[in-house]
Amino acid sequence: MSSSSLLSSARRSLLLALLGWPLAGFATTAFPPGMSRWGRGEYRYFGFLVYEATLWAADDPLRPPLALRLDYKRSIAGHDIARASIKAMRPLLADAAPLADWQARMAAIFPDVSDGDHILGVWQGDAVSFHQGERLLGRVQDAAFARAFFGIWLDEKTREPELRAALLRRAA
Repeated sequence: MSSSSLLSSARRSLLLALLGWPLAGFATTAFPPGMSRWGRGEYRYFGFLVYEATLWAADDPLRPPLALRLDYKRSIAGHDIARASIKAMRPLLADAAPLADWQARMAAIFPDVSDGDHILGVWQGDAVSFHQGERLLGRVQDAAFARAFFGIWLDEKTREPELRAALLRRAA
């Protein structure tokens, strides 16, 4: 084999590895087995696109295991993401007592984001883990938190029923 064909083969291998790397890590690190993509939708605030959301689930998109990826289109401070999450959870809860604790936990987990960043939430059993790329941001071991957090998008009483409908529509 000539040196040019070896170099070409090495380039091809490197390119394929680089193209597959984000998907391989994304799929194996955070996702529970047996999940597939369900729906995708946009969240807008006063007409401005804030993020695109994508839901992964097994057979039932309303029961764990679930994964929700938010691809941000704006710069937002992590503590503001936590505050907005609490504001969206409040109407879904009968007992607001844990909200202050949950807000502090999320503020410690969520990083500041910019256009192009994402956060992935994975709900398994009674816990939610949060990821950004290959990095585990943190984990909240609390069944009520898990239900309320995913309820922001999936509860029948969500403030964003059109986004909920888009997420619950199974991908072709």
